[in-house]
Amino acid sequence: MSDEIWARNEVQSPCIKICVIHPEERLCVGCYRTIDEIGRWSRMTPAERQVVMDDLPARAPRLAKRRGGRMARLDR
Repeated sequence: MSDEIWARNEVQSPCIKICVIHPEERLCVGCYRTIDEIGRWSRMTPAERQVVMDDLPARAPRLAKRRGGRMARLDR
C-alpha cells in the first residue's frame, strides 16, 4: 500500500514542544501562538494557518525581554 494516500499538503504546526504561556503577553513562549490559535489549529483552513505563520516572526520580540527559565534555554 502506498503512503501517498496519507500525504497532505498542509501548513505544519509551529509547535516546538515548549508549551508555556507567557503570563503578560498571553503567547506560547515556544511557538508564539495564542491559546485560541493553538486550540483551533486542527480546525483552521490552510489559509488561516498561513496567516498565523506569517505573523509569528513579528511576535517574537514581544517575548525577548524575558530572561531565565525555559526561555533562557531556547536557542533562537
